[in-house]
Amino acid sequence: MRLIFAGTPEFSVPALDALVAAGHEIAAVYTQPDRPAGRGRKLQASPVARRAETLKLPLRKPEKFMGEAIEELRALKPEAMVVVAYGLILPQAVLDIPLHGCFNIHASLLPRWRGAAPIQRAILAGDTETGITIMRMDAGLDTGPMLLQEKFAIDDVCTAGEVQAGLSVLGAHLMALALQNLKAQPETSQPTDGVTYAKKISKDEARLDWSRPAEGLARAARAYHPAPVAWTELSGERLRIHRAEARPAAAPSASADGIKSFSLTPAAASGASAGGTQPPGTVLNSGPQGIDVATGAGVLRITQLQRPGGTVLSAQEVTRGWNLDGKRFA
Repeated sequence: MRLIFAGTPEFSVPALDALVAAGHEIAAVYTQPDRPAGRGRKLQASPVARRAETLKLPLRKPEKFMGEAIEELRALKPEAMVVVAYGLILPQAVLDIPLHGCFNIHASLLPRWRGAAPIQRAILAGDTETGITIMRMDAGLDTGPMLLQEKFAIDDVCTAGEVQAGLSVLGAHLMALALQNLKAQPETSQPTDGVTYAKKISKDEARLDWSRPAEGLARAARAYHPAPVAWTELSGERLRIHRAEARPAAAPSASADGIKSFSLTPAAASGASAGGTQPPGTVLNSGPQGIDVATGAGVLRITQLQRPGGTVLSAQEVTRGWNLDGKRFA
């Protein structure tokens, strides 16, 4: 078919490649305008823009879909439009242009996690699976009828970035499959039960609240990676937590006779309450295996950390010249 493709981030690129490989004619690729990025804040083209240029496809970068941009799209006479994490809201006037409609790759099992951040919200909620939904777009927020849907497992170590990479490939495959015989592809209305919304992730939200249980904090570290990255503060210094895992409430140590016992380091024990617990955010132990921090329930072990202006370091590298025992994150 004669298609319009609209997408912006790296997540969208496999779908563009799949449609080209399937033999569709890409009349134009739409992506967001170049944005400042990196330390120098220089304008950079989106991953989709760069891929479209490599493939020598016509490229459009409108700030909004209004007036002239809509007329340019109409003049292309597309049979269908494929939208993958484009980042702009399409008005009804745009949805009405393609002969067979507009189709979206959404990174969740709709109607669960409609909205901007479905992968991150699924991890934060402790979901053990997510997936891809191919849907026909309508004026609502991810409310259109579904063409195809496939599940994708989330284990307890996957970051949002790793889940996203898997879903981008799965989504590309399903979209190409849906377009093979679009007229014969059945569509199903979304259920009215089980609707949840995945609001956009903010940097402030990524600050770790040490009063929460360790399991929730570990999920947060995974959900906010690779962006915006979970963070905390120590003596006014913002530390970014790249990898962390929930641990038992205390770490076992073996005595000479092989019997395991539980203890805190002297520095950590000095701040213990009458009940023998540490205030949330207190570093209980730090060493090559990780930085163990007290939480509202259980212990969070940080295994990768980044100081301001520095590179991402392992716990072994961080603690080699920095004794964190007994210090308290805020």
